[in-house]
Amino acid sequence: MANGLAEALTHYTDRQVGQSPFITAIEGLTILRSDHERAPTHTIIRPALCVVAQGEKWSTFGKQRFEYKAGQALVVGIEMPSVGRIVAASPREPFLGAVIEFTPAIMRDVMEHMDAPLKTSGTVGRGVFVTDFEGPLADCVLRLIRLLDTPDAIPALHPLITREICYWLLAGPRGGDIAGMTLANSYAQRVIGAIHCLRARFTEAIRIDELAAIAQMSPSAFHRQFKALTSITPLQYQKQLRLLEARRLIVSKDVNVETAAFEVGYESPSQFSREYSRMFGAPPRRDIRKLGAPPALA
Repeated sequence: MANGLAEALTHYTDRQVGQSPFITAIEGLTILRSDHERAPTHTIIRPALCVVAQGEKWSTFGKQRFEYKAGQALVVGIEMPSVGRIVAASPREPFLGAVIEFTPAIMRDVMEHMDAPLKTSGTVGRGVFVTDFEGPLADCVLRLIRLLDTPDAIPALHPLITREICYWLLAGPRGGDIAGMTLANSYAQRVIGAIHCLRARFTEAIRIDELAAIAQMSPSAFHRQFKALTSITPLQYQKQLRLLEARRLIVSKDVNVETAAFEVGYESPSQFSREYSRMFGAPPRRDIRKLGAPPALA
């Protein structure tokens, strides 16, 4: 199945103009191709199934590193900052992969139609894991990619295939973990509710006890459960959101470094520069030059 998927992805990418990632006509489906290893990239990843058909990649969330290769997939259950790198790719055998986003609403709806209720552990597990990519799940993804060849069929068939993908994820060996991140009253879903608040207000100074109240937990329990789910603390999560947004402003909005620092919530440009350097490996202006975009004048 991996070879069939690699062929389908090659068929699609050979016809595209521009560079990977390729945003497709199917909402939530992004296709990746690279003829060489890539430097680490920082991003915010939404809940998704990240499939590798050829090559190899790693992604880190906090201090947790996940390696996945052809025949495997990374399952991300919550929106989180991450660092990813393609580590096996060549012109002869390029890296080929697909990212298929899904929503908790679809997962919940599919769960309601499953005969046997899924058992959850009752505790918060990791919001990310690697799984083997085979059988009916692999078949669904292959059909989804091939659907790009018949655009007129996408509106009718895309929702059905997406639901089928969700079903096989829930029916798989890690179905309980996914269910725990989806059920409205689970510990994980309550933490995710606080994450949504933090995401919306990341430029503000938000206290841990305020986030804990949203999750209906004590501050100590919330801090422990948050780290169990994301591998980082709430403050680290907020810091990464701020720095990623500042980088985006500098690169794409022609905003100078000091203005970007203030816009994302920093009061001290020097502190911003120090934390930016720790995260991206170089001070803001040097990092932007490395990315190929001249920084705005201060």
